[in-house]
This record gives sequence, structure tokens and C-alpha cells, in this order.
Amino acid sequence: MAPFACTFRRLTAAQLSLLLVGALATLSLGLLCLATSAQARVETAEGTTNCNVVSEPCYGAQPRNGASVLDGNGAVGSTFNNPGGNRVLHAANTYAIYWDPQNLYDGDWRGLIDGFLANLGASGGQLSNVFAVDAQYTDRTNVPATDRSTFHGAYTDSSSYPAEGCLDPEPLKIGAVTCLTDAQLREQLQTFITQHGLQKGTGTVFYLLTPPGVTVCLDKGGLTGHCSDHSGSIEAETASYKNSFCSYHSAVSPTSPAEGDANTIIYATIPWTAGGLGSDVLPENPAYACQDGGFDPSTNPIEKPEAKKELTKAEEEQIEKMNKEEKQKQKEKEQREGPHVQEPDQVKGFDQDGDFDQGLADLIINQIAVEQQNTVTNPLLNAWQDEAHNEATDECRNFFASGLVNGSSTAQEYTIAGSLTNQSLNGAGYYLNTAFNLARFRLSYPGVPCMGGVSLVPQFTAPNPVNANEVVGFDGMESNISLNAAIGYSKLGVPQPNYATYTWNYGDGTPAVSGFAPGAPACEKPWLSPCAAGVFHSYQYGGTYNVTLTVTDVGGNAASVTKPVTVVGPPPPGKEQSSGGSGGSGGSGGSGGSGQTSQAGTGSSQGGGASQGAGPSSTPNPVATQAIVSRSLRNVLRNGLAVRYSVNEQVTGRFEVLLAASIARRIGLHGPSATGLAKGSPAEIVIAKAILVTTKGGRNTVKILYSKRTAAALGRMHKVSLMLRLVVRGASAGTATVLSTVTLSH
Repeated sequence: MAPFACTFRRLTAAQLSLLLVGALATLSLGLLCLATSAQARVETAEGTTNCNVVSEPCYGAQPRNGASVLDGNGAVGSTFNNPGGNRVLHAANTYAIYWDPQNLYDGDWRGLIDGFLANLGASGGQLSNVFAVDAQYTDRTNVPATDRSTFHGAYTDSSSYPAEGCLDPEPLKIGAVTCLTDAQLREQLQTFITQHGLQKGTGTVFYLLTPPGVTVCLDKGGLTGHCSDHSGSIEAETASYKNSFCSYHSAVSPTSPAEGDANTIIYATIPWTAGGLGSDVLPENPAYACQDGGFDPSTNPIEKPEAKKELTKAEEEQIEKMNKEEKQKQKEKEQREGPHVQEPDQVKGFDQDGDFDQGLADLIINQIAVEQQNTVTNPLLNAWQDEAHNEATDECRNFFASGLVNGSSTAQEYTIAGSLTNQSLNGAGYYLNTAFNLARFRLSYPGVPCMGGVSLVPQFTAPNPVNANEVVGFDGMESNISLNAAIGYSKLGVPQPNYATYTWNYGDGTPAVSGFAPGAPACEKPWLSPCAAGVFHSYQYGGTYNVTLTVTDVGGNAASVTKPVTVVGPPPPGKEQSSGGSGGSGGSGGSGGSGQTSQAGTGSSQGGGASQGAGPSSTPNPVATQAIVSRSLRNVLRNGLAVRYSVNEQVTGRFEVLLAASIARRIGLHGPSATGLAKGSPAEIVIAKAILVTTKGGRNTVKILYSKRTAAALGRMHKVSLMLRLVVRGASAGTATVLSTVTLSH
């Protein structure tokens, strides 16, 4: 099965009105996949691509067949755009509504689905998850699409189903229930919202889920209809298969169709498209096209069913000699080791019903994740999409590979399904489709088109010790910034380039400089204002200066790294030489431009440090070094941060582990503010301490332990950047301060 992209179809207002009163015979198609092309299309009822959301409602669907930007066949990533600056969602309060009057939706499935929505809410704003990719997409307000949601709960709508509104192309052989049109779903959703007084508007998303046996169609259905079910095999590629879909999102916006307002209802319909493997009740029909079809992402990252292994003649002869029981075991072995129809099925063992079908909910969860991203970036079907009208996840349809893939594609015994995960949300593992990164087509580095999370790692290498008044360079282009380029909007709503910004604080009291990276059109010549990814600076006086680079990506995430630079020369007049920051007010200019205001975010960096402090000129100063040994966040939280240090004499002092205050606020961690940092440095809090007392010079290793509360908060992050500060006082009362940074990851 080839990956596929999203299709939209629009209905006229008159046709929608007919739908709402049940005149199904006149219903035109709600979704169209052309038999001659796998590309997604935006179509009107008349078959044209001139669709106006003011007069014609739209559907953004996930059809079973299509092609992604990775195939070069359907999606056109380079044309992904929102030229009108139309609305994205800046908040997403989510409700899960199960329309299930017969209680067919298994409680185990509900628990996993509701848990996912809650875990998504608890993990909002983390760069390591796939939803962080959405923050690069903005509207005329220049506020990013939300990368988080707030789960407002789940409900069961026990209202009876209306009369069957469509013809199911392939009714469930065991327990077929009904066939519902989108018009019937919309009508019931509006009634339900009114009955329960639920909040509407462009900050709320309703997920409407239907159980096995209920088919949803966007027209009257049948063998050529556009439904959540299809007749014929996937391999046969029947018209029914090509016209079918896995899920879709849309909106009811009677008073402001183009922009949305307080009367708007934004919703996504998630029919049961997970098949039935592992269940004793549902038929074991395969459902390749609405889930991972069974593959190893390390060798075959784009989802396609594996080819069946052909047996040799000798193997066939050996099987022929087996008895009935041995042949059955051989058949089961071939099922597990050969192509299998679903991934993942992460729950092992019997559920409370005695089945092995809990993991089927994971496949529904992926559909919710897909609709979440497409909804926040294109809520009214007139915002972010490419010229073939593919949405954010459609560009990378069926691409699951990421740096976090865990588990195995090897099928489990009872479900014939694997146990893969590629996302961790609030400690729970999920296997979710990656999302499209428009920055890939605007700047060449990092150049990753499909991502399961983003990176923001500011980095530069500190120069060796230099003399006062010598020019030194700082190269921020070492940084890894996934969201480094996007499209913003002028005050008149005209699209214009937008790029990540670099801000440098030299630690000597001179003004910070800020600007774009070389390569951005605003930089007519590299290294000149307003370019500031790389800068030059000179220091007028000797000392050790803490240089801080803060990078803000186009999603508004910010991260910083600080490194010491030693300058040899006399201290400022009337001031003692200091290693903790300002060497005086004298510094000479570096390159840069206007200042920028950084928003809070996360990031990581690493480095090491050695620093000599200074006291009065008559007081000798101790010499100290430190090196952070640890690199695993999991081990650090369990066993402590391992640090090697050396001193040249008897000292007393302390280690302090510092965390950026912006990150601490995001993960709910509190602590005392770090004092004594260089002027203009980002705020830090102290999250751990250790006392150092030596009786003589030498080297040793210390482990700095974290409190349970701190460990729990940091444990929710995939990566974290920490600063370690060592402050020591020697026998002669001289002091020294050493700074270093480290990246810790799971």
C-alpha cells in the first residue's frame, strides 16, 4: 500500500440544507479520491477546485490511498502555504464524545483513548513530541498554532441512532449496526453541545467517535460511495477502496465561515477503522490503510506491507511431512514472522473481556493525533495546505520513523501485531504519524521534511584564551534548530519570510546583539547586521566572561547556552578581576542588529569549563576544574549527576545545578533564583546542590543528587540542558568559579 495524502470535498449551502432534512438522494460527494491519481484534491460539488468556504462547507479527510511528499507523487511540500493568513487554532480544549447508545465501544479502548488525550494535555509544549512541529504555522496574528491541548473530558452520547442514512459498502458480518452520514453526525453533535452547555468557538475541538459496526459516509454510500468502510481488498484497489477514508475533520460555522467565531463548532469524526484482530467478537478483517501495516522503521521507514516470504521447495516438503498440530504451529509462526496487518498493539495479555484487542485503540489514537494536527493548522479548511490540498500530516503520510522508535515490529502471538512506539507522552508510549516541517524547504539545514519532534540546541565553541582588545569570533551556526524558517505576516496580512533569531550577551556589560542567520534574505551579506548567528567581539579588559547565546525559533521556543571566555590583560580600573561575569564595562562592538524578546522554550547544549577566580591582587586564588561525566538523564535522576573535579589546594565550596527559569516554569519546577550571573544572562534557578570540602589539592568525583520532586519533573522531558556552577574558596580566602553545561537525554 502506498502512502497517501488528504482529500477535501465541499458541499454547497443548499446541498447541506438538504442533508440536514434527510434528502440523501441529492447529496453530492463529501470526499473525492480520483481513480486516476493518488493526489488529494479540493473539489466543489460541480467538480471544480474553486472552493469558497464562505458559501461551501469543507471536509478534510484521510483517504486510504494517496502519496506523501516523501514519495514525490502526491504531496507538494514546497508549495505548502497559507497565503491569506487564515486562522489557525491558538488553543485546543478537547472533548471526546462517544455516540454509542448500544455500549459497543469497549471500556478498555475508551480508557486508552481518553488517557492519550489527557497525556497529550500533560505533555504540551515539549519539543520532543510530534505536536511541537505545528508551532511553525501561524496566521495573520503571527501567533503560532497551538502545540498543546487541554483535555476537558469524555462523554457517552446514548441517544438512539436515526434511521440509516446511507448504504454500507461492506457491512460488518458480525453485528453491523447502522450507516450514518456526516449530516446526521453534525446534527446530533450540535444537539449534544446544546443539551450539555458545552463551550463552542475556535478554542474547542470535539472528537466524535463511533463504535465497530457503525459506518460513516459523506454521501449515500454504496459500492462507489465515500465511506469509512469499503468493499473488496486493498490489493484490488476497487473504487470503493479508493473512495474510502479513515477519519476527517470539519467545522460548522454559521455566522463566520471564513474566520470562525463563538458560534463555530470545530470537530473531527473518528469512525472505527481499526479492524478486529485479537478480538473474539469482531471479524479479523485487516485494516492496513488506516494504520501501520507491519514494517521495521529502521529499514523501511515509509509504511508499506511487507512482501510475503516465499518458501523453498525443501521447506515446503518439510511442512508436508508435519502432522496436523505441527502444521498449525507452523502457520501461526508464518503469520507472526511474515507480513502482518497492524501495528502497534502495545497491550500484552488478556483484557478484562478475555480478548487481546486492547491495542486496537492505539490505531484509533493515531487517527486522533493526525486530526489534531490538521485541525489546529487548518481548522476551517482554508489555511495551511499545499497546492494539491494536502494538510500538515498528509505531507508525511504513513511515515512513522523518528529517533524515539522503541519496541519491535515482530508480531505478537495472539494479535499478529507488533509493539512499536515513537512518542512518549507523560510517560506513555504511542506510535504516531510524523508531521511536516515547512522549514525544510526554506533553509537547507537541518533539512528534515518529516519529524516526530523538533530540536532547539544552541551551540557555539568558546575561543581559547585571548588578549585584551583582540577580536574573537562566536559561531552560532553550530546550533541545531529544526524550526529555523517559516512564513510570517505583515500588519496588512501579507506573507513574508520569518526566521529564527540569535541573541548574544558577551558578559561584559556591552549591549546584547540580535539578528538572523546567514542565508536569510534579510542578511544581505553574512555576518553583517541584522545577521547574528556568527558575531565578532573584543574585550577591553582582562577577566573571565560568561558568553550567552539565546536562540528563538519561529515557533517562539527559546533556549540558551553559556560558556566562559578567558581574556588576558589588566582588570578594569578600580575593579578586581572576576571570573563570574563582567570583566568591566569596557568591550568593543560586535556585529548584530535590533534586540529581540525571547519567549520561553526548551533546549539543550553541552560544554565544559575551567576558571580561575580572582580576589585582591595580594590574595592568591585557588585553581579549580570540573567535567560532567553523566549524559543519561534517566541515570542522573536515579543515581545523581556525576562530576569529576580537581583543585590545587585545600578548599571549601559548593556545586550548584542550574536550570533555565523559563523551562522550570514550563514543567512546574520551583527553586531559588541563581544569583551572581553575568549581567543580561537568562534567569536560572538552583535545582540541586552539593558541598565540597577538601583537605588538600587533588582530584575526585562527586555525585549530586536530586529531590524526588525535581526528579519527577525532569523525568517528563526528553532532553534537558543544565548548567553546573562550582564556587570554591581557598585557604587564603581567594575564590574561583567554574561554569559548564551539559545535555542530558533519556
